Amino acid sequence: MSEVKIYRISGVMMISHDKFPEWRKFSVYVRALKPEHAIEKVYSDLGSRHKLKRYHIKIKKVEEVPLDEVEDLTIIRLSELTKWVKV
Repeated sequence: MSEVKIYRISGVMMISHDKFPEWRKFSVYVRALKPEHAIEKVYSDLGSRHKLKRYHIKIKKVEEVPLDEVEDLTIIRLSELTKWVKV
């Protein structure tokens, strides 16, 4: 069974592409089994949150990071879980 890793994905995205296009930097932490899965998650999240197409998102760097370098509290708490309880 594979272990879930934490990836930091950095890049730029085009905001307000129809009126005044502007490229903005982003850096996101994602939990995934493979880097390809993490990239897919970023495309999905940014696309749905900011109404962006995939060609408006340019990924510059994908790197695996240890838990002590993560700044996102949600990712830290998810990584520290030992069991899931479904209600």
